[in-house]
Amino acid sequence: MIELEGIKKVFRMGSQSLEALKGVSLKIERGEFISIMGPSGSGKSTLMNIIGCLDTPTEGEYVLDSDRVAGLSFDQLAAVRNRKIGFVFQNFNLLPYATAWENVELPLLFDGKNARKRKERVTELLKAIGLYDWREHRPSELSGGQQQRIALARALANDPPILLADEPTGNLDSRSGEEIMDILTELWKEGRTIVMVTHNDRISAHSQRIVRLFDGLVLP
Repeated sequence: MIELEGIKKVFRMGSQSLEALKGVSLKIERGEFISIMGPSGSGKSTLMNIIGCLDTPTEGEYVLDSDRVAGLSFDQLAAVRNRKIGFVFQNFNLLPYATAWENVELPLLFDGKNARKRKERVTELLKAIGLYDWREHRPSELSGGQQQRIALARALANDPPILLADEPTGNLDSRSGEEIMDILTELWKEGRTIVMVTHNDRISAHSQRIVRLFDGLVLP
């Protein structure tokens, strides 16, 4: 489902340049659950941004679900993201002044769903994560674990086949972290492809395979 071949990413700052990825080749099968691990500065976030169509490689090929995406425009990448990829971040990235309901509903608004379909889908998702009764609460009125569950529901709003999770338990206590991992594991068992960045060996143990990055390269 995800095929990267010779991916390089160079960031240029004036006359200086930084090669964050130095030729990454990686294949992720449909329905696979992998963890990407490595020290700070190894290129994990850069790789996730490219996989998630948030950025483009300087060099190399990227095929996502049989489509070549490495050379797409940012508008085209946005369309791919909306159809195929859901994101979960360490800092939740919820809109602070929006309710739990409104945060989950947002991707459906962007996708042009009508009011009835939005209501049905948001209700389904909030009930699935056990937070329907908290639908009118804002993020500041929710615990970290609850916020991350809302973020997961938002990521699933358009039913994407791929979930990208960047340190999804990094800001949570151990119990809340395990609850999030239980949800991710169930989503994987339902057939979703999950790519997760983590520094935590205990969290990475939930995945099928670990990909280790060091200095912009995948370790053998």
